[in-house]
Amino acid sequence: MAGRQGQLTFDQIAPQEPPQTLGVSDVSGLIETLLADERLQGIWVRGEITNYTHHSSGHHYFSLSEERYGKVSTIQCVIWRSDAARIGIALANGMDVQIFGSVGLYPPQGRYQFYAKDVRRTGEGEKHLLVERWKRELDAEGLFAAERKQPLPRFPRTVGVVTSSTGAVLQDIRNVISRRFPLTLIVSPTVVQGETAHLEIAAAIRRVDTRADVIIVARGGGSFEDLFPFNHPDVVRAVAECTTPVVSAVGHEVDVTLCDLAADLRAPTPSAAAELIVPDRGELISELLTCRQHLIDQLVRRVQKGSEEVTALSGRLHPARLERLVNRRREDLATLSERLERALTTGMVRRRSEIREQRAMVEAGNPLRLLSRGYCMVERENRPVTSAHQISKGDQVLLRLADGTGVAKIKEVSYDRNI
Repeated sequence: MAGRQGQLTFDQIAPQEPPQTLGVSDVSGLIETLLADERLQGIWVRGEITNYTHHSSGHHYFSLSEERYGKVSTIQCVIWRSDAARIGIALANGMDVQIFGSVGLYPPQGRYQFYAKDVRRTGEGEKHLLVERWKRELDAEGLFAAERKQPLPRFPRTVGVVTSSTGAVLQDIRNVISRRFPLTLIVSPTVVQGETAHLEIAAAIRRVDTRADVIIVARGGGSFEDLFPFNHPDVVRAVAECTTPVVSAVGHEVDVTLCDLAADLRAPTPSAAAELIVPDRGELISELLTCRQHLIDQLVRRVQKGSEEVTALSGRLHPARLERLVNRRREDLATLSERLERALTTGMVRRRSEIREQRAMVEAGNPLRLLSRGYCMVERENRPVTSAHQISKGDQVLLRLADGTGVAKIKEVSYDRNI
């Protein structure tokens, strides 16, 4: 029905299509997609640790807070157990830190949080950049080049240790070496952390150089700040300049310092360094016993083989057998002598016959034999005349006879037209 002016029609008052309804998971998915923005991934965030909890599972939970313009901003953070073991920093409330990671959504509680993979005390960021710059410069100098690495001695007699004289590291090294292969330790003590630690470490390395067969530069685990002196160029150059092979064992396996890169060999821990530079006495004894048994077995086999050969030779050299062997060889020699004599006789006869035939052929071709029959040779200007065309009237020629020569003058030349 058509409506009158100022009134709605039926079509106009019909119910509209309801809006699309999303599930909670759909909304979470949209939020997670938005949080995947690259600006929120792989970033450093600075703040103060609050509400810190170290869970029995090994995971770390805390908030990172910042106060700006009188307002406090907070973001929930988590460090999984696998990442926490690598970081090596003891976290606590009130610490001012920089954390590296990415923002992500925690769907069960519908909140976003920061998943941290690295933690540094504030100020360490600049030191990380400094270490990276030192690394590039020292690498350009060739201090990390593989070709300058020295091999470790197989059986060192003395080991130099550069570490703290009061720490557990030195005792660990002593225990391992005394258990595996006791030898002389030369300790060059030094502080291993602090503002001037790099100077003392470098001096301790130079002090023990040439006085030992191999040197261990060692320190226990610690934070980046604790290990910082072992990144200093003074320590790196001291290691690179050593004429004695150097093994670096600084921090834990995941820690890599510039000292490690300059050393001839890097060990994951100080105890591992001790195991790398000295052999295991028990294994050496076992190897020696194996070699000893091998030599005995070889000697027994050689004696048995020699005995068998002597027995065989004794049988072959029995008087009756030897006499038969000599007689057989004499018969063979007589037969060969006869064959050789016959071959020589036959050969000489054949050679004489060939010589006679060759001599007859030579004699038959000798022009002097023709002269003895009344012939003569005509020569002109020391050349034989073989044709009437070679002489002319008045020429003087030489007549060569069997028993002499004569000179004649040509009075007339006639040509035989039939030839």
